Amino acid sequence: MVQSLSRLKESPSQTAGPYVHIGTTPNFIGINHVYAQDLGLAPCPAAAKGQRIIITGQVFDGSGAVLKDALLELWQADADGLYPGRGEHRGAADPNFPGWFRQPVDGVSGIYRFETIKPGAVPFIDGRKMAPHVTLWIVARGINIGLHTRVYFPDEAAANEADPIFTRFELKARLATLVAARDGEEDGVPVYRFDIHLQGDKETIFFDI
Repeated sequence: MVQSLSRLKESPSQTAGPYVHIGTTPNFIGINHVYAQDLGLAPCPAAAKGQRIIITGQVFDGSGAVLKDALLELWQADADGLYPGRGEHRGAADPNFPGWFRQPVDGVSGIYRFETIKPGAVPFIDGRKMAPHVTLWIVARGINIGLHTRVYFPDEAAANEADPIFTRFELKARLATLVAARDGEEDGVPVYRFDIHLQGDKETIFFDI
């Protein structure tokens, strides 16, 4: 006899809460000896091929205040546009590039900073190429479900214009919220500034995935 599951209710949503760093990056907040090293905080390997870049910025709430307890994860393809372990490309991606990093924002300034490589154009399901981009996942107190957005690059204007995702948006003015700003260099490494606005007139585009 099949058991009825009508009595089971959906669990209520919960925010990341003030303890998100305890579970994800304990060493970062001074809780040592739980993990030898916090997952995702290791720097980009020197052996990874591709152009080194820095992506940095802050996360702002609806009132314009900087969030100082947010945690971000970066997911991206390698310099050839391939993801580690992805389908037909499994084993073909750069074995020295993890494709994933985790970064809590600075507790004083609220600044996050990823040192990575610039991704290549990623194959789309219909044979086209997506413009070089990285995906950011954001959690913090007050966010019920982690938010996903993308970072595109201002020096890839032609690729951005032809990107299959860009072409789906009707409100073209809002696409600017997905494009980072070039912010100089550090020791010859290009720096891109990407601020994330959770609400308000400058609200960043988030993806329902």
